[in-house]
Amino acid sequence: MRFVLWSLPWASVALIGDALARPHAAQSVLSLSDEDATERAEAVKEAFQHAWKGYKKYAFPHDELHPVSNGFGDSRNGWGASAVDALSTALIMRDADIVNQILDFIPTIDYTQTNQQVSLFETTIRYLAGMLSGYDLLTGPLADLASDSTKVDALLSQSKKLADILKFAFDTPSGVPYNGINITSKGNNGATSNGLAVTGTLVLEWTRLSDLTQDQEYANLSQKAESYLLNPQPATAEPFPGLVGSNINIDTGLFENGYVSWNGGDDSFYEYLLKMYVYDPLRFGEYLNRWEAAVNSTMAHLTSHPASRPDLTFLATYNDGSYGLSSQHLTCFDGGSFLLGGSILERQDLIDYGLQLVDSCYDTYNETATGIGPEQFSWDSASVPSAQQAFYQRAGFYIQSGYYILRPEVIESIYYAYRITKDQKYQEWAWDAFVAINATCRTDSGFSGITDVNAANGGSRDDNQESFLFAEVLKYSYLIHAPGKSFRCGMRPNARLTCTEDEWQIQAGDGQNTFVFNTEAHPIRVAQR
Repeated sequence: MRFVLWSLPWASVALIGDALARPHAAQSVLSLSDEDATERAEAVKEAFQHAWKGYKKYAFPHDELHPVSNGFGDSRNGWGASAVDALSTALIMRDADIVNQILDFIPTIDYTQTNQQVSLFETTIRYLAGMLSGYDLLTGPLADLASDSTKVDALLSQSKKLADILKFAFDTPSGVPYNGINITSKGNNGATSNGLAVTGTLVLEWTRLSDLTQDQEYANLSQKAESYLLNPQPATAEPFPGLVGSNINIDTGLFENGYVSWNGGDDSFYEYLLKMYVYDPLRFGEYLNRWEAAVNSTMAHLTSHPASRPDLTFLATYNDGSYGLSSQHLTCFDGGSFLLGGSILERQDLIDYGLQLVDSCYDTYNETATGIGPEQFSWDSASVPSAQQAFYQRAGFYIQSGYYILRPEVIESIYYAYRITKDQKYQEWAWDAFVAINATCRTDSGFSGITDVNAANGGSRDDNQESFLFAEVLKYSYLIHAPGKSFRCGMRPNARLTCTEDEWQIQAGDGQNTFVFNTEAHPIRVAQR
């Protein structure tokens, strides 16, 4: 295994070295001092700066770095996805140099120009959310980081320009949008249906834009599309209360099936039901009701335990009476959703269930040779490949796709587990994951995805640094260790020294959060109460 650690601070090298020396399954949880937490946060920040330096040198202003060949890609329309995705993390890390480099760049983006089909979903969660989040942070708690306030204003004006370019996607008989669109011809990809997550993961960003601009058009468009998901028709589209099918007809708004899952393609619809309530409980109480119905049904009907490891809990899929026993790295956001919702609703059963999901997803990291979890895995005992029989008996799952493309979901849920419980073992788990990623995926210029998490050195490298490395993996890895460092103290009028935690950190309890993370981990300020 190649450990690329030379540019880390010496204290961080020692910390990472200690972590690498401990076998995955035998790690003990020690009391973490504020000093150690700060050193870990600085090590994550160094990794962010390393990835940014390579991107800036070899790929900027393209979408992503190819960190093995030192080339670049433009998989997100050539608008500089990595830069926009990196802004909110650079802000939270208080790296003013990188923040202002990105602020100088964003006003130059011409969102009217691309030679590719545009994904309404991907553009919303990365570009629109990245700019809105930057605006919320820079007009709020991190206003001191911008050297030019006009560049902050440009974040909002560019957000509006982008939404105005995209909004024709909603011009359909039902209001359910096309996802694949051509912004030059105002055409689309000819699809007759749209996916559950793709339709249901627009409402936070488009509603926030309306609230900031005082133009309700954006909210109305996204909420009309969402209305079909909140009131699914026909009845077969909702086999269990709150759990709905995966495809919606664009012309009619009717569901085309009753296939239920929390996997990719369906996942963030459920995520946003809860987060819209966090954003504004006065307007979006119905969303919380639908989320609660969905998680109640999930616990009752989708809970699955591997035969070889009944202590693990994964979520099955369901379709017309049949269950599927496979899941994805993407699905592992689920524990965090249960934890946040359980805290808001003061339901310990949801918190306990969420922790089971977090523990089980962490085991997909803990059991592999690299200490990183696979893209897709299964626990169907009838279909275990002969070469993985011993692995399945020990681990409780077998690997269907061993790729790791720098996904964040396991670390994301571990972050929520720590924030809700304050149990320091989750800091240890997040650190272990970061150390494994740093050891296996780091290159001279950035971080690359790998092809086999259960092979020495991760098999081979895919030579791609996804923009969500900046937005999610390194943000969550930083935030879980940052609290001890990021408390801000000041004198109040009564002459007492009062310390307040950075307000973008997730808080336990209803009404306690002043920011909510979108599905790309961009913190959006909640609506004014």
